[in-house]
Amino acid sequence: MQQGKLCNRIPVETKDKLKEILGDKGGIQYYKEMESLEVDVPALKDLLKRTLKSRLKTWLNSCMRCGLCADSCFLYIANDKDPKQVPSYKIQSTLGELVRRKGEVDTQFMMHCMDVAWAQCTCCNRCTMYCPMGIDTGVMFSYLRGILFSQGFVPWEMKIGSGMHRVYRAQMDITTEDWVDTCEWMEEETEEEWPGLKIPVDKENADIIYTVNAREAKHYPEDLADAAILFHLAGENWTVPSEGWEETSLAMFAGDWEAAKLQVKSVYSAIERLKPKRMVVTECGHAYRATVTEGPYWAGIKSGKPPVDSLHYVEWVAEALRTGKLKIDPAKRIKEPVTFQDSCNYIRNAGLADDARYIMSQIAEDFREMKPNREHNYCCGGGGGLNGIGRYRQERNIGLKVKRDQILETGAKLVISPCHNCWDALRDLEEVYKIGIRWSFLKPILIKMVVVPDHLKLSAE
Repeated sequence: MQQGKLCNRIPVETKDKLKEILGDKGGIQYYKEMESLEVDVPALKDLLKRTLKSRLKTWLNSCMRCGLCADSCFLYIANDKDPKQVPSYKIQSTLGELVRRKGEVDTQFMMHCMDVAWAQCTCCNRCTMYCPMGIDTGVMFSYLRGILFSQGFVPWEMKIGSGMHRVYRAQMDITTEDWVDTCEWMEEETEEEWPGLKIPVDKENADIIYTVNAREAKHYPEDLADAAILFHLAGENWTVPSEGWEETSLAMFAGDWEAAKLQVKSVYSAIERLKPKRMVVTECGHAYRATVTEGPYWAGIKSGKPPVDSLHYVEWVAEALRTGKLKIDPAKRIKEPVTFQDSCNYIRNAGLADDARYIMSQIAEDFREMKPNREHNYCCGGGGGLNGIGRYRQERNIGLKVKRDQILETGAKLVISPCHNCWDALRDLEEVYKIGIRWSFLKPILIKMVVVPDHLKLSAE
């Protein structure tokens, strides 16, 4: 994909604020200094007293050690069924032990908890489906991450991402000016092929407000152009906000709940300012979870719902196909064997499997399901921030074996993956294991096969 041309015109005072949060050390020095970091036991005790509520206590105490969660975990399977990779063991040996010791722990223990919380669990919540007691290990690991963050035991890349959210309200150093310039640039890039196409910024009362993953603006700006083309073909009345456009939350991965709150409130503020009818979230699973599923609670919205009805991109595509806003040219459907990667966050945790299958029924002639699939599918291997943490790259690569084997079993060479984390994991899977696959978001696939209405076709010269 084409690299963005953002010029990083970052004000000096903004850079200074980020340096204040992150310091000026690199990852190696960061972890070296962590080894001598003292645990603030009084603060840890106080945090447990204030935040460890009855639900988590019940889960920790009700685990029967039955082991039914073991085979649900892709990391357990990928690591030759190592007993230490059983979800119940992982949470009991970290959060459970922390609670039993009433916060009386040392640096070595906290570093062990950090390694388990980020390298041995992606918070995919698959194990919860198979627990007879309904214990949500993913939620407990999220809670543990928050405790670790409060004490400074957090992976370097998560610290960086969280700091970016605090300063830029985005996981990358993108200013408002850079974002708006990118929208204008992509509009200019597409105007010759798609006359009349606009990327409206800050349009009030639009039917759709579209929010994205900062990596698109920074590294894959053509994804924004692709979204604009499809909205254009569908005749949508849409807009992007100049501020509050970033949906993702590395702060959520980091356990930095204050930054997560700041992030999601920036999106909600854009909604309140522009008053759209609905929000559509780009092809990103954790962005949807952070802003639509978890975000309302961080923002203090008692209903548990965002300010407007909100759709993952899969939902919008399915709706556009069902209503005829987008029509597929049958001659251009995918002919080769193709499979679909179910994202944990919008399939298992948000129930969008049927929409995904409807899309595949419209665009593919030889669709092959992974086994298992839908909400039972395994994590891609890189969720929960694991993709981006250099300290745990080897653990991540081992975990990719499960997805590798699932894909190989289908015989498909093309994997449709409407999720950034899954997309990245599949890219790295191919780089590590070289199984000869390709992977794609929905947008570029759809653009190749949608019927262009006559009034939007280029006039013959």
